[in-house]
Amino acid sequence: MTIRDEEARRLFAALPEADEDANLRLHRRLVAAAERDGVLDVAYRTLATPVGELLLAATEQGLVRVAYAREDHEAVLSTLAGSVSPRILYAPDRLDEVVRQLEEYFAGSRREFELPLDFRLSKGFRRAVLAHLPRIGYGRTESYAQVASAAGSPKAVRAVGTACATNPLPVVVPCHRVVRSDGSPGGYVGGAEAKQTLLTLEEAA
Repeated sequence: MTIRDEEARRLFAALPEADEDANLRLHRRLVAAAERDGVLDVAYRTLATPVGELLLAATEQGLVRVAYAREDHEAVLSTLAGSVSPRILYAPDRLDEVVRQLEEYFAGSRREFELPLDFRLSKGFRRAVLAHLPRIGYGRTESYAQVASAAGSPKAVRAVGTACATNPLPVVVPCHRVVRSDGSPGGYVGGAEAKQTLLTLEEAA
């Protein structure tokens, strides 16, 4: 059973006498029941940030997905339903700590994330690339070639680009710190403007 925010809204809309507070209480009861019955495998919520609205999704193992609006949040949720579990629920409270740390990051008061991460969506060399990215210091960058060498395959420069482009945890796993050898930003899953915003934020701190 897949439970999404839109489905919850339709459920609440069917209750004409319910006000906003009642809807909120009903939703919390739905979340609590799903957790109690062990049928909440993926919790999600969204967060407004300087780089647009981010979709945040977490399993019991940790944060599993961060997605930009340009990736189509509904499409991302559908993909998660197929690749992780169809038991997905809008459960913002489970992501409170993720939100707190992201807000601190965007406010310039956090340089490293201390969150449990679920890397099940990345395998093989891509996973090795993601493991290296947090080692690129805040406010610093590395070229795709440097990351390829650090990940153990110096010739796999193009594969590093693919790993960054398919990073399921952008911002938290900082693929925005990987740039071209000439220093130009290069591509980014969130778009060129988002990448520059993140790099500028870190340079200013």
